[in-house]
Amino acid sequence: MILCCLGLVLTGLYLFYLMPLKGLGPEQPIPFSHRVHAGVKEIQCEFCHPYVNRSSFPGIPPVEKCLYCHKYIIANHPEIKKEHRYFDTKTSTPWVKVNYIPEHVFFKHERHIKKEILCEQCHGKVETMDRLKDAGFRMGFCIACHKEKKANLDCWLACHN
Repeated sequence: MILCCLGLVLTGLYLFYLMPLKGLGPEQPIPFSHRVHAGVKEIQCEFCHPYVNRSSFPGIPPVEKCLYCHKYIIANHPEIKKEHRYFDTKTSTPWVKVNYIPEHVFFKHERHIKKEILCEQCHGKVETMDRLKDAGFRMGFCIACHKEKKANLDCWLACHN
């Protein structure tokens, strides 16, 4: 009887506490929701990631970008007040990196945008995610996509230059 009850308690703990966290990416210093911003509010990726169409690094929004809206929208929310503290102390928000590409890979979002590859094809439907999942892009993922789209597969011309 005790083992049965313990099993039920452990199952309950798993279902309510651990299972929802499975597959989530790192916790951020300010709980930013892509579901709210990209989904509900329909803010385009490029607004917050300004370098995405011309650089290998899409750009993490500076604190000023967040306060562009949040100076007026829920300005007194405790998390937004944290953002104000970063701004007031001239400190960048210490966002935790989520997407990883190996250092030896040369990747430019610009090439993919020009070919009309949608952000969600690599990053998933971020407009449905509160917290982004870790994404370690591996060669197999890229090769499969390049084959499907009949894109360049030459190692040195495509990725390793």
